Amino acid sequence: MIWYDTEKKGGGAMYRVLLVDDDVHILNTNRAYLEKLGYEVVTAADGSEALRVTSSAALDAIVLDVELPGLDGVEVCRRIREASGAPILFLSAYADTDDRIRGLLAGGDDYVAKPCSLRELELRLRGRILRRENAERRETLRFGGLTIDPGPREVCFQGQAAAFTTLEFDLLAFLARHPGQVFSYGELYDRVWKSPMNQGVHNMQVCMARVRQKLERLCPGVHYIQTVRGKGYRFLAAPEA
Repeated sequence: MIWYDTEKKGGGAMYRVLLVDDDVHILNTNRAYLEKLGYEVVTAADGSEALRVTSSAALDAIVLDVELPGLDGVEVCRRIREASGAPILFLSAYADTDDRIRGLLAGGDDYVAKPCSLRELELRLRGRILRRENAERRETLRFGGLTIDPGPREVCFQGQAAAFTTLEFDLLAFLARHPGQVFSYGELYDRVWKSPMNQGVHNMQVCMARVRQKLERLCPGVHYIQTVRGKGYRFLAAPEA
């Protein structure tokens, strides 16, 4: 994993991106460029492999070739959209109007014609990720009686509020924005605290413990955060009683 220079990425954020292309040269070129800039890159050579990755990994964005063997990119996009809201950028050598419309109707967010400059691809990718992040930060999250409001940074259960520190709130809100997805301590540290993992993962563990304790006091008998043994934690949209 490579960390962003803060001047390039504004705060050292790292994003996980899936690249899907059956052209090995294009796949490797795009991967090398994005990794150099600090992205964590996962690759797939066909639609079936892409669906397996999206079902098991939390992703910030997907770059999807339209012309894939077996399932084409449009169908893959349609299936991904059934379970994920991650931005999807299509790549195609045949980016005419009809192709663009098919891709957008299937749930795609942008369309980039091949060949394209690596710089343009990265700028479009980053723009879509940041746009989604900004929208998520403004959205009030509701799960039964639990409300997580990013505006005032307030956590309430059935009208009763509890005080969370900035990092505690950010950790809870991140998990709540990805219900059902499992995150390890390392992934949570990378995505919420945005600094190298070897500089205080213990603090991450302490923060998680405090979040869970406060939720237990606020929502007695209701468990929103579940431990997945050997893997990490996930937020339950339908909490355990």
